[in-house]
Amino acid sequence: MSSSNPILPAHPNSSHADVRQYLTFRLGGLEYALDYANVRELRPLKALERFAADGEIVQGVAVSRGVIMPIVDMRIAFGPRPPKHDPGTDVIILQLSTCVMGMVTDGVTDIVSLAPGQIEPFPGMQAGDVDYLLGFGEVGNRRLIVVDIDRLMAIRRAGEEEGARHAA
Repeated sequence: MSSSNPILPAHPNSSHADVRQYLTFRLGGLEYALDYANVRELRPLKALERFAADGEIVQGVAVSRGVIMPIVDMRIAFGPRPPKHDPGTDVIILQLSTCVMGMVTDGVTDIVSLAPGQIEPFPGMQAGDVDYLLGFGEVGNRRLIVVDIDRLMAIRRAGEEEGARHAA
């Protein structure tokens, strides 16, 4: 992770209290952002003690600071390319609402600050189409795909989301 921490001025229509920090990471040539409040720690993949490793997207189970957690390889989940572990392969240890888990990425970029007014909806998407995509965040000349990591990592049974839509 780079040592830079670019802090952007708040959007003119937002109070300073609305500004949130986001951890940015690379995945398949794109750059994503997730709420930094969900980040427990960053670890190189090789530094994790893994004691089970089979499965494609779920890379197995690891221990970090005494916590047993699943490790999800987002490089496979977001693209059909085989994972190549290199020194830049980072694991973001996440504290979600239901569990602790690790997420393998192509690499962590930095931490940025965004006000709600700096996150624009995706063109052509209706609210609720993909509930884990919050929109595009703009930081300088970078466009970040802002995700709700709790929703992205939520395990849903087939038909559960469809039933929820019809109930609304």
